[in-house]
Amino acid sequence: MAEAVAAGRPARPRITSTFTFMPGAYDAEFHALDEAIARVARSLPGYLGEETWENPSTGLVSNVYYWESLEALQALMQHPDHLAAKARQAQWLAGYQVVIAEVIASHGDGRIAHPLAGGVPLAGGPAAGRASPLD
Repeated sequence: MAEAVAAGRPARPRITSTFTFMPGAYDAEFHALDEAIARVARSLPGYLGEETWENPSTGLVSNVYYWESLEALQALMQHPDHLAAKARQAQWLAGYQVVIAEVIASHGDGRIAHPLAGGVPLAGGPAAGRASPLD
């Protein structure tokens, strides 16, 4: 943990997984599997929340999941329903990209609901006289 503090990383690391995709032809099987995966994700220890965004000009959709740790995310990635969907994605999607990232800081004014609304302070951050890189 001393290495993380020295590097100016969060005292409580968080992980995001962003699944950006171009919708394709959905069927009943897709919808059932999609809902099953969402239920599994929400039931896993370490799941913090999610957001979905759509870009009207491109048609792309992004699902952002927030996790306490990489291990929590990996539990979803290894679940049989997720593996089944991944194997069949070309049947339902017209392309996708996944980005997995470590949150280095998070803050806001508290007026909107957000999975990281409590913030993710930098270790040795504002309380120790260091500002967040986002301030």
